[in-house]
Amino acid sequence: MRALVVEDDPDLNRQLVTALEDADYVVDTATDGEEGCFLGETEPYDIVILDLGLPQMDGLTVLEQWRRGDRKMPVIILTARDRWSDKVAGMDAGADDYLAKPFHMEELLARVRAQVRRAAGHAKSEIECGPVRLDTKSGRVTNDGQVVKLTSHEYRLVSYLMHHKGRVVSRTELVEHMYDQDFDRDSNTIEVFVGRLRKKIPANLIRTVRGLGYCLSEEDEG
Repeated sequence: MRALVVEDDPDLNRQLVTALEDADYVVDTATDGEEGCFLGETEPYDIVILDLGLPQMDGLTVLEQWRRGDRKMPVIILTARDRWSDKVAGMDAGADDYLAKPFHMEELLARVRAQVRRAAGHAKSEIECGPVRLDTKSGRVTNDGQVVKLTSHEYRLVSYLMHHKGRVVSRTELVEHMYDQDFDRDSNTIEVFVGRLRKKIPANLIRTVRGLGYCLSEEDEG
């Protein structure tokens, strides 16, 4: 999963990046509204953490511009402001959730997980596909109840496929959601990771759809 953090406070920005990376998110960052707006318009994100009090362009303007451009990624706004009207304005501008500073990082991560699940159409913290289960809270993947040991890249791949199970996901989409903006988008490593995953979970769960990509599904379509 790929996240964007738009926060001008350098200490908080680092803390957010560290927490998200420790939770196996790939993170891009911006420290002003203009840069954040550009990234949100041009890169695909599964979640955005957006501060309202930004230099160059304030967070509400950034969010409004994203939504006018039909950018639908979940956005959690951060604000140090106490006025309820600022929170209302953020939600009306298209935010999916908000947190007032200061906050506990674990609460933010829980809200991030919830928004990512809901955007993919899942209400529960556990996602299942056949004997494979992903616990989004702990980041644990099990097969028939046995913990599956995965590298960070393998986990990102299976997590994205689990969140979008039943849908064909292209290699390009996987690369865009598994790596940051500076990664070589022509990489062929996705096939390598799919091959490794098929050795760790039932191989028939990951179907190759020729010319289109991959689909994680319990259904055997021959």
